[in-house]
Amino acid sequence: MNKKYITITLSIIVLAFIISGCTNSADTPATKNGEDLMSKAPAAEKIEVVHFHGTQQCWSCKTVGEYALKTIEDKFSDEYRNNIIVFKDINADLEENSEIVAKYQARGSSLFINVIINGQDNIAEDTKVWRLVSDEVKYIDYFGNKLNGYLDK
Repeated sequence: MNKKYITITLSIIVLAFIISGCTNSADTPATKNGEDLMSKAPAAEKIEVVHFHGTQQCWSCKTVGEYALKTIEDKFSDEYRNNIIVFKDINADLEENSEIVAKYQARGSSLFINVIINGQDNIAEDTKVWRLVSDEVKYIDYFGNKLNGYLDK
């Protein structure tokens, strides 16, 4: 193989990685030793939805956060107003945010949900939102159902 072919192939792989949401984590609920914590847990005391991003954001990176906030404001206005569901928009490039970035182990642009039960964090990254970012209705329906599942135990 020549260098040009390898360079093009690697460029395509990197581009696919970026388009897919800049992450590689599985879209799974919070687990401990492979056990789904949400399936047996009581309803959440609090839910933190955290959108991490860099200083420079592309359309999809901005939109993932915007749709998450819109879902919360539209479908969970009481919970949002009463701080049961909290939305945080975090610029991971800023030194002042390094502690929360480390807590969530955030890499690049990402969306995390922290379901707090009995004072314990249950942090999971949601990667499915990246596949829905081009369809606002599907995104909001999916994300709303997901959050509702954590509240309705």
